[in-house]
Amino acid sequence: MSLLSTDPYGAAPIAPAHFLHHLNPLAKVAAVLPAMAVLLFTRDVVTPLLFVVLGVVVILIGARLRAGIVIGLLVVLPALILLMALSFGFWTDASRLADQRILFMIGDFAYTAGAFAVGLATSLRLGSLVVLALIGGLTTTGPDLARSLVQQLRVPYRIGYTAIAAYRFIPRFGTELALIRQAQRVRGVAGGRGPVAAVSRAFAAVVPLLASSIRHAERMSLAMESRAFGAHPTRTERYPTPWRMRDTVFVVLFWVVSAGIFALGAAVTA
Repeated sequence: MSLLSTDPYGAAPIAPAHFLHHLNPLAKVAAVLPAMAVLLFTRDVVTPLLFVVLGVVVILIGARLRAGIVIGLLVVLPALILLMALSFGFWTDASRLADQRILFMIGDFAYTAGAFAVGLATSLRLGSLVVLALIGGLTTTGPDLARSLVQQLRVPYRIGYTAIAAYRFIPRFGTELALIRQAQRVRGVAGGRGPVAAVSRAFAAVVPLLASSIRHAERMSLAMESRAFGAHPTRTERYPTPWRMRDTVFVVLFWVVSAGIFALGAAVTA
């Protein structure tokens, strides 16, 4: 759960001190998207490693995070990258690799340094994509992004604000599901323990949850229609998300650093 610039329920905007929370959501997307696209075609170890470091540094400096997320970035993420590197190495055809140094043996199977290098490059590439996505993901809500799409990219507000209304369904489903399960326990429906009882409880909640979602959608549709939603080409924004100079500076700086990392990675592996 992140600390965000605007809560998903339409309450007053929050103003955290860290700079990532103050940036336009589209600026965070525009900054990382070119690097993420080029990373899909890299095969070396240095380039994705540098992007993992860059992404983690930007997040730690620019976002207000809970201790669990910080531990995840500094401890869990490197451990997962190493674990994936080892796993991917087992699926690599070591006979086609130049580096045939044996790191360890499992029976007759030889795990070579070349296989680990290929696995490490793949896992670092995946890790770098995840970390770059977290730059915006940890500091932006879905409603913030939808508002930016409407205000900056001129996406029709009928689409953008309908998406915000749909986003509001997510926490509501959680609340409704908790109420349904509480009512089932009171009535003694689908009791017991174990996987069979859990599956039974899940199926027993499907129909009332579906009925509740249909009722909520109907109320939402009537409310939007009564307020003439979509009747006019534009609407007044309650929470404007302007594009400021700091957004441009952040995007340009991130592009420059990204270009430098790609150049460095190409020079090292040449």
